[in-house]
Amino acid sequence: MSDRIFNFSAGPATLPEEVLRDAQEALWNLHGTGIGVMEHSHRGGPFKAVAEQTEAACRELAGIPDDYALLFLQGGASTQFFQLPAHWLADDATADYLITGSWSVKAAKEARLYGTVHEAASSKDRDFSVIPRTDEIHYSDAPTYVHFTSNNTIFGTQWQEEPNTPGEAWLACDASSDIFSRPVDITRYGVLYAGAQKNIGPSGVTLVIVRRDLLETRVRDLPTMLRYATHAEQGSLYNTPPTFGIYMMGRVFAWIAGRGGLAGMERLNREKGQILYNALETQGFYTCTAGEGSRSLMNVTFRTPSPELDAAFVKQAEAAGLSGLKGHRSVGGMRASIYNAFPKQGCEALASFLRDFAAKQG
Repeated sequence: MSDRIFNFSAGPATLPEEVLRDAQEALWNLHGTGIGVMEHSHRGGPFKAVAEQTEAACRELAGIPDDYALLFLQGGASTQFFQLPAHWLADDATADYLITGSWSVKAAKEARLYGTVHEAASSKDRDFSVIPRTDEIHYSDAPTYVHFTSNNTIFGTQWQEEPNTPGEAWLACDASSDIFSRPVDITRYGVLYAGAQKNIGPSGVTLVIVRRDLLETRVRDLPTMLRYATHAEQGSLYNTPPTFGIYMMGRVFAWIAGRGGLAGMERLNREKGQILYNALETQGFYTCTAGEGSRSLMNVTFRTPSPELDAAFVKQAEAAGLSGLKGHRSVGGMRASIYNAFPKQGCEALASFLRDFAAKQG
């Protein structure tokens, strides 16, 4: 019998159990070398092989062409909030930001340190409960790039498709909470980045996918470590990288590939989301906080009729082995984060609990 419970945490989040089992061995002895993965030199052959295999697995999984560089960096998505505009947003230029939640607000704030930010759309007036419609997006005359956050963990909303970009502007995306949860056309993007800790690995490593021609267009001098080209030229090995995180990402990529790739992940994620949304909507007791057409398949956010019942729900769910359901401190309510590795059985267990709690309290 497993001693693990269902972890609905928004991140760091559930990892595939078989990947965790593999990691147990790799921590002790990587591929028969007699040295654990966290002990190997990043410049030695065994770890270089890990890094190369991880990049190859990522490219194959997402169909990433050679004219895009893959970088395994540190600092999380929050570092990308300033590193990206520092590279490409000139003092006299404008970048357009689509504001759909707390993380896009923070990204726009950092960009204002370097140039002009135009908020091309915002759902703040609706408590970030929806993704703006196409006719609500109003771009500036000639933005350098358009930035959006593909999934909003706190508010439980998700873009159903990428926004279009005007003129010569390229698309930048913070995909931290839904990367590789569904097929993606990388060629639509100039830059796509994601902290690994929700869908593709442990905390401590950030995946950045950047079109190579953009590496040559830096608009200002930057410290060596903040230049994307530094890491692209050195295969992310300019300095000591997060070696264990890179190993784990490679194992997660292989795990996704073994389950039908990104198309298989999307099918599974839709099944999981449908289980929970159906349970919430059929009780007449819960309120989904995200609007229809904008609802996330990664973070299902909801409330009971009162804050007191919300607190009771979280406490009783924890006692039932359903952990991490308390909503973000800024919005309250509940949030079930069901990223790629979260098992379907956990969604079924939560759906059963939702019905039982509503029957008792309603």
